[in-house]
Amino acid sequence: MKHGQLIKSLCVGGVLLTGVCAASGSVKSRHLADWPPGTSPAEIGVRIARNVLARQFDFETNPRRKSLIYPEACAWYGALTVAAETRDTELQARGVERFERFLTPEGAGWVSKEAHVDFRVIGIVPLEIYRQKKDDRCLALGRDLAEAQWENPTADGLTREARYWVDDIYMIASLQTQAYRATGDKTFLDRAARLTVAYLDKLQKRNGLFFHAEDSPFFWGRGCGWYAAGMTELLSELPTDHPEHARILQGYRRMMAALLQHQSEGGLWRQLVDRPDSWMETSGSAMFAYAIVTGVKRGWLADVEYGPAARRAWLALVAEVDAEANVKNVCVGTNKGFKEVGADLDQQRKFYLERPRSTGDLHGQAPLLWTATALMK
Repeated sequence: MKHGQLIKSLCVGGVLLTGVCAASGSVKSRHLADWPPGTSPAEIGVRIARNVLARQFDFETNPRRKSLIYPEACAWYGALTVAAETRDTELQARGVERFERFLTPEGAGWVSKEAHVDFRVIGIVPLEIYRQKKDDRCLALGRDLAEAQWENPTADGLTREARYWVDDIYMIASLQTQAYRATGDKTFLDRAARLTVAYLDKLQKRNGLFFHAEDSPFFWGRGCGWYAAGMTELLSELPTDHPEHARILQGYRRMMAALLQHQSEGGLWRQLVDRPDSWMETSGSAMFAYAIVTGVKRGWLADVEYGPAARRAWLALVAEVDAEANVKNVCVGTNKGFKEVGADLDQQRKFYLERPRSTGDLHGQAPLLWTATALMK
């Protein structure tokens, strides 16, 4: 069995869970099967993937945008993984062919070379295409973006793109993890692990959650969600004997325990995770669902405790998908509070609570695709 082995007694350093070690690649959960009609991960995933792949790119309609940007990459990546899990060859072909224009001399400029996490993460798309179709052009582009993320690192071996915003971990860890998946080079995992630990040490609070940033001390839902998803991507590949594995798994479990406490009865989480007066927000909820589903299925989390929470989350999220496969109640793109309103914490709280809600925003489409894929694996 990949990543581990079946055992009959306590798994050292792991969790006893239907006889499967925490490093295992598969745990059968009775909570994550037998979906009501119209709610299966395959059906919802394909609907949302088709929605995403039918859209124009932002730079085609927004004069301020000059290239691809991270929500497009995150949703596109999710569509490709759904296509792979469902073996939908038409959907896969659409997702692959969509990237062809960016491999031409004319289209190369739409993949930004700016040294910023919001642009580097675009590399997850060509790397996924390489994994599925073995297109060496895509491997070269994705690997170059992953390598560029670590050009001229800091003295402690971290990327200079690290801002210590909680959002960063997905943008960095997912790219480095994808580069490892495509190449087998463990250097990429080492980079992501080192950075993830640095962020754990700096931003994770005693309650297990994460401030958006040190000067923006609020548990913003999607910000926490980016971290949860980034840790999940990394842990899915990080060997259990890696020197940083135990620390990252500890941080992950602390966060999941906190999320369990703050999940609403209906299954979603709030815009500010710890505030009962805050509105239910779908993008962060979907990221949390992705992390919990993966944790249950990998044996990092106890099914008896987390399986029902994952099921409630998925069904609550499906209820937020409209007839056109657009996800409702998505917080729009959000800067950190300090940069928008300054140091006054009352103003920052108001800023987060009053962020506009959108329907069909790619920030929400993307993590539902990740969750659908995780449920199908």
